[in-house]
Amino acid sequence: MPANVSHAGHGAESTFAALWSPGLLLLLTVVGILYTLAVGRWRKEIPDSEPVPLKQRIWFWTALVLWYAAEGSPLSYYGHHYYFSVHMFQQSILYLIMPPILLLGLPAWLLRAAIRTERVKRIVWWLTSPVFALFFFNFIFSMYHIPMVMDWLMARPAALSAYKAIFLFSAFQLWFPVFCPLPEYSRMSELKKMGYIFLNGVLLTPACALIIFAGKPMYEMYAAVPPELLYLPMVDDQQLGGVIMKIVQEIVYGWALWYTFIRWYRRERKQDEEEEFRESSYLTSSTMNRA
Repeated sequence: MPANVSHAGHGAESTFAALWSPGLLLLLTVVGILYTLAVGRWRKEIPDSEPVPLKQRIWFWTALVLWYAAEGSPLSYYGHHYYFSVHMFQQSILYLIMPPILLLGLPAWLLRAAIRTERVKRIVWWLTSPVFALFFFNFIFSMYHIPMVMDWLMARPAALSAYKAIFLFSAFQLWFPVFCPLPEYSRMSELKKMGYIFLNGVLLTPACALIIFAGKPMYEMYAAVPPELLYLPMVDDQQLGGVIMKIVQEIVYGWALWYTFIRWYRRERKQDEEEEFRESSYLTSSTMNRA
C-alpha cells in the first residue's frame, strides 16, 4: 500500500499518528499502569481487597493489547478507509473478543470500590439487565451495518466516534451477564447463560447473512476505493467481511458456551462432593453413636 494515498474525497493520509494512534496507546498504557498498581502496591488500601492471580492480570493486559490492536493499529486505519473485510475483523476483536477478556481480568473488589453509592448500584443493576443487554447490543450492531446508516456515519467522524463509543458500551453490556465479575449482579444460572449466548448468536446472524449474500457493493465508502488498491474485488471483500464476522462470532460464542458449561459442571461436581461428604460424616457419626 503506497503511503499518503487517499480516496473518496476523505483526504486520508497514512501518517504515523493515523496508523498508530499514539493518544490511544498512551491512554491504554495509563489504564494498564493504574490497574497494575491497584491490584499490586495499592491493593491493601482498598477495602475487602484480595490477591489477584497472575492469570487474571494476564486476562486484563491481553484485553488492553487487543483493544489497541483493533482501534489504534494500522488494522483500524486500513479497515476504515480501504478494506471492509479488515473493518469487520477489527469489529470482531473490539466488540466480541476484547470485552469478555477484560471482564475476566477485573477482580470483584476493584469494581465494588468504583460503585459504592446506592444510586450507582441501581444504575449498574438496570444497565446490566440481560434482556436489555441482549436487544440493545444486537440493535446497535444491526443498525450500524445498514448501508444508509454506515455511509452517513463514515462521512461524519464525530458522529462515528460517538456511535463507536455506544457500540463498545453495548458490547460490555452484552458480555457482563455471562462473565459477571460481581456475584451479586449475576442474575442467570449457567443454563440460562447458555441460552442467552445461543440467542445472541441467532440475533447476530441476519446482519452477517445480509452482507455475505449481497451481490453488489453495499457501502459507498468502500465501493469508492480504486480497484487497483484492493486485494479482492469489492463484492468479494465485502462478502469476506461478513464471513469473518460470522466465523469469529461462532468461535467466541462457542468458547463462551464451553466456559459457562465448565463452570456449571465444576459447581455441580463440588456440590455433589460436599453432599457425599456430609452423608459420609453422618453415617460415621451414627455408627459411632450406636457403638
